[in-house]
Amino acid sequence: MLDRRTLIATLAATSALAGIRNPAAALTGEAANSEGTRLTAIYERFYDRMIDESPEFATALGLDKDARLPLKARLDDRSPAGIKRSHQLYRDGLAELKKIDAPKLSGMDLVNYETFRGPWESFVKAYDTFDYGLHSWPEPHPVTQLSGTYRSTPDFLINQHGIANAADAEAYLARCADFAVQLDNETGRIKADHANGIIPPDFVIDRTLGQFDRIWAPAPDANGLTKNLAAKTKSIPGDWARRCAAIVEGKIYPAMRRQAEELRAARPRATHDAGVWRLPKGDQYYAYALRYATTTGMSAEEVHKLGLERVADLSAQADAIFKAQGMTKGSVAERMRALGKDPRFLYPNTEEGKAKLIAELNNQMQAIQARLPEAFGRLPEAKVEIRRVPADIEDGATGGYYQIPALDGSRPGAYYINLRDTAENPSWTLPTLTYHEASPGHHHQIALAQEAEGIPRLRRLPAYSVYTEGWGLYAEQLADEMGVYENDPWGRLGYLQSYMFRAARLVADTGLHHYKWTREKAIAYYNDTLGTPEPSNVTEIERYCVWPGQATSYKVGQTRWVAIREKAKAALGTKFDLRAFHDTALSAGAMPISVLESVIDRWVMAQKA
Repeated sequence: MLDRRTLIATLAATSALAGIRNPAAALTGEAANSEGTRLTAIYERFYDRMIDESPEFATALGLDKDARLPLKARLDDRSPAGIKRSHQLYRDGLAELKKIDAPKLSGMDLVNYETFRGPWESFVKAYDTFDYGLHSWPEPHPVTQLSGTYRSTPDFLINQHGIANAADAEAYLARCADFAVQLDNETGRIKADHANGIIPPDFVIDRTLGQFDRIWAPAPDANGLTKNLAAKTKSIPGDWARRCAAIVEGKIYPAMRRQAEELRAARPRATHDAGVWRLPKGDQYYAYALRYATTTGMSAEEVHKLGLERVADLSAQADAIFKAQGMTKGSVAERMRALGKDPRFLYPNTEEGKAKLIAELNNQMQAIQARLPEAFGRLPEAKVEIRRVPADIEDGATGGYYQIPALDGSRPGAYYINLRDTAENPSWTLPTLTYHEASPGHHHQIALAQEAEGIPRLRRLPAYSVYTEGWGLYAEQLADEMGVYENDPWGRLGYLQSYMFRAARLVADTGLHHYKWTREKAIAYYNDTLGTPEPSNVTEIERYCVWPGQATSYKVGQTRWVAIREKAKAALGTKFDLRAFHDTALSAGAMPISVLESVIDRWVMAQKA
C-alpha cells in the first residue's frame, strides 16, 4: 500500500489533472448516480468478466484464490466458441459505453471513458471485418515461433501457477490435461485458416517446427512441466511427478504432434512472402494493426518516413562518439559490429558467464532505483527480479520481456532476458535494456498503475502498447538525461543503438507489410544499419512478420511521450516540474496516446491557474 503522504500527493496530482472533481469519487461514493459512477460500474463488471473468462489472466494477477479457486484448474478456452465469447465481451462493453452521456463526464471520468470508447469501437469493427487473426491482438496466425499454446502454456504453468498445497498441485495437473485440449482447439483453428489460405510464411513454419522438436525431445519425466511440479511438491505428499509425466506422455505430446503435423501438411502451400499484404484484406489488416499498435491515425508511409529520419539522426550521434573514442573506419553499423565482438565486453557463453551477466544486471537495476526520486514523486511498492528466458523457448523468443507482478504481492514483477548466446548481449548494450524493462521502464510504470488509487481496476492494466512500450523507450532516454552515461561512452552507444533499433523497426515493419519487402531485404537492412548480430536480426525480422505493427508502438510512443513533455515544458516554463509531470502521466493508468496528451494539457492548465 502507498504511505499516507504519497497517497495524498498522488491524489492531489490527479485531482489537478481532473480539474473539477475528485478522481477517486467513483470509488468512494461521491456524486452517487452520476454518469461517472455508472461508467465505473461498467468497467468493474467488465473487469470481473475478463477474470472469469480468462483463468490465466486471473492467475497472472494473483486472483485465482478463495472464491475464484476453480479458475486455477482451467486454462483459457482457445476454441472458436471461446474466442467468440472474448469478442462478445468487447461488443457488450461497447454497447454499454454507448449508453453513457459523455458530455456529462469531466475530469478523470472523462479520461476513463475516452481510454476505451474509441479503441473498443475499433476492435468490434475489426471483428466484423476480418475472420482471422484477432484472438487478442492483430496476430494473423495462432501458431508461430512466437505464439501458440505449445509455447505459452508451459511458460505460464512453470512461472505463474503457484503451488502451496495439494489442491494447487491438483489444479496444476488439471491444467496440464487441459493444455492438451487447448492444443487441439488451436489445431482446429489453424486447420480452418489453412483451408482458407491463411498460411504462415514457409520460414515461420520451419522455425516453429524446430521449436516443437526441442520441446518434445525430453522424456516425459524430464519435461519442464514434470520437473517443475516435482520441484514444487517435495514437501507435499503425493505421486505428483509420475502423474504429470503420464499426462505429458499420453495427452500433451500427442496433441503437440497433431498440431505439428497440421503445420507440416500446410508447408507445401506456404509462400516465402513475409508481409500480411499476401492475406485476404491484407492491406486493411495492416492498417488496423498500425492503429491498434500506435492508437494514432499515422499511415504506413508516415511511420516509414519517421523511422528513416530517426535512424539518420541517431547514426550521426553514434558516429560522433565512435570518433571521440578513436574508432573512425567503416560505417556506423560496421563499427557497432566490431564493438559487439570486442572481447572486453563479452561474457563467457557458459552457465557461470550467464550467472555473472544476471548479477551485473541486478547491480545496474539497484543503482538506478536508488536515483529514481530525482525524477519521480511516487515509487512502486512491488519489487522486480531479473530472470532468464526458459531455455526451451529461447531460440524463438525476443531479447527481453517483462512479466507483471501479482496484485497480492505473492509474485514480483520479472524482467526476462534471453541468454541463448551471451555474444548477443555485450556488456555495453545491457544498461539501457534494464532501464527499459525494469526501472524506470516497464516495471515502474506498470506496478504504479496496479497500485493506483482512484481509478477502476480495468484502468490499472497495461492495455496500450504505444503507452507502455513508448514509456519503456522514453525511460531509456530519461536514464540518459539523468546522467548514467556521463563516464560511460560505450554504455551511451548501447543506448543509441537501442534507439536506432527501435527506429529501424518503423522502417522494417512498414517495409515488410506495406512496401512488400522480402524477409531477406529486411534482414539486410538491419545488418547494414544496426551492426547487431545477424542471428538476432533474423529473429527480430521474423517477429515482425508474425506480429504486424506491434514493433512500431515503441518509437511512435516514445516520440509522442517526448513531444507531450516538451509541449508542457514550453507552456509552463519555470513552473514545469519533471517529477510532477511523470507522476501525473503515470497515475491515471495506460491510455491511448491522444488521451495522454489531453491529460497533460489539463494538468498544464491547472498548474497555470
